[in-house]
Amino acid sequence: MSRAQVIRPAGAGHETLYVLLISLLIVVLAASVVLLRGEREDEQTIASHQIDARRDLTAAEQGLYTDLRVAFDEIQLLREENAAVPSVQALAEEGLPPFVVDAGSQSRGGHQWSWLEPGAYLGRSQAPEVAGSLLLILPADSTGQADVWLRRDSAAMSPDDLGQTALIAAGWQQVVSHYDAGVTREHRH
Repeated sequence: MSRAQVIRPAGAGHETLYVLLISLLIVVLAASVVLLRGEREDEQTIASHQIDARRDLTAAEQGLYTDLRVAFDEIQLLREENAAVPSVQALAEEGLPPFVVDAGSQSRGGHQWSWLEPGAYLGRSQAPEVAGSLLLILPADSTGQADVWLRRDSAAMSPDDLGQTALIAAGWQQVVSHYDAGVTREHRH
């Protein structure tokens, strides 16, 4: 006597439900890990007399600011070598941007650089609509950091006083850099 056993095909309904539940669990766990461990992008606040180098400068001003930061290191080396601050002409002869006059400097505002006592380089913009005038204030010694200030109008006169209060009163804004994990440039609309 042979016995026949009927085997019904497994229903796809239960298996599909289990796969969907496991997938949902994985997505929820991944989302919670990202939310808990993800980097927060905190806005760093700056003072009213300051301007953010990443967000608030034009492309030409960002290029000039970067050039000034690089030039500062070279100025400090020349300052230690010669026991004196190099002149604008010496920096131009070294081919050091932004002090050298070339096609690049002309397209970024055609700044005319001069030395101000007791320790600053002033770059007066010939095209304030492209890039404002810049002021690179050197520290008193070789261990300090330079300050960069910006003024965007055509009336940028040589400041009589390089103190922060006097510069703010004269309409200059201090350029500051806050580097974080965010993008290097943000477009505001």
